[in-house]
Amino acid sequence: MVHSISNPTGITLVAMYAFLLFASCKKEDIDMVDCTGLTPTYTASVKLILDTSCAVVGCHDAITSQNGINLSTYASAKAISSENRFLGAIQHKSGFEPMPFGGAKLPEATIEILTCWVQNGSPE
Repeated sequence: MVHSISNPTGITLVAMYAFLLFASCKKEDIDMVDCTGLTPTYTASVKLILDTSCAVVGCHDAITSQNGINLSTYASAKAISSENRFLGAIQHKSGFEPMPFGGAKLPEATIEILTCWVQNGSPE
């Protein structure tokens, strides 16, 4: 027997399906780290990481700006660093597109530098 949506059982089944569908789309929490003794700045360490791993031609450089993300300057990197998708992508969290695109995950020490930079307010 097929239940119609006007049937209370049918509505319950549709509601349960919708809940399961949306619950599976949850993004994984961003990892925070202990930054004691680690206070990276954009100029001293982050710029080099972004320039070699992210702001490369065809990706998040000033010209291409894939997905509207430009990581080639301090101002643009600081702006995006305040969004969860920055660390979520770099940390390869579920629900985020892992970055660098098509490449291996950055080394944990590099991810820690970027995470501490964000946790410390993304200083220049």
